[in-house]
Amino acid sequence: KSVGLSFKRIQFTPDLLPTDVTGVSIYNQQSTHFEFRPGPIFANVVLADEINRATPKTQSALLEAMEERQVTVDGESYPEPRPFIVLATQNPIEYEGTFPLPEAQLDRFLVRVHLGYPDARSEVNILTNQQEVHPLERIGQVVDTEEILAAQQLVRQVYVDEKVKEYIVGIARATRNHADVYLGASPRGSLALYHAVQASAAAAGRDYVIPDDVKVLVEPTLGHRLIISPSARIKNVEAGSILKEVLAGIKVPGAVPVAVR
Repeated sequence: KSVGLSFKRIQFTPDLLPTDVTGVSIYNQQSTHFEFRPGPIFANVVLADEINRATPKTQSALLEAMEERQVTVDGESYPEPRPFIVLATQNPIEYEGTFPLPEAQLDRFLVRVHLGYPDARSEVNILTNQQEVHPLERIGQVVDTEEILAAQQLVRQVYVDEKVKEYIVGIARATRNHADVYLGASPRGSLALYHAVQASAAAAGRDYVIPDDVKVLVEPTLGHRLIISPSARIKNVEAGSILKEVLAGIKVPGAVPVAVR
């Protein structure tokens, strides 16, 4: 609403089918042709609510859209609108009726954030702000589609020194060789961290990335991509502690960023 984009929410349930997400071709008796009826995946912002309540087969219906920005049905490819983003919520994996997300699915999410409960003061503010009307009802549009697309292009121009690139790759490679990790961060993970630090630098008003940007975003961008080994899971080893250990073992680059204008 605040950015003037189309929005679709998909409630994931155990009986949800892939075609409920992507859409389906329906035979039109009048035209004697099959017509494609797009599913809710065709929106600028898609919310996959409780994504791990659906089966892995249905979860995988998002793979092509998230990676290639298109959906293929019956041999025909249909492009997603731009900009396009998929947000998802999930229940704790120990909850009954949940399915673990496939590795390929996890790898396509840029970041994972643990929300938890608000503190007492924030919870009081929630009550106050919703006393008469929900805050979302008061939100107005602040940017349009063209401004968002332009901002995305500007973020890609943020300068990243070669030493910082090597730092990012070194972190990703270290996760692949860690004793407690069964499957480390893929090159897609390195690329996600790279783009995330560019966005972080731009949000901070800089046109260059510093190593601290990388340190802050390592866990949100790589934590959900690590598959912990069975022996480490028994010892309750978590991805966050592994990444802290990895960061401690890699030398921070001392290159001085060069502003590019």
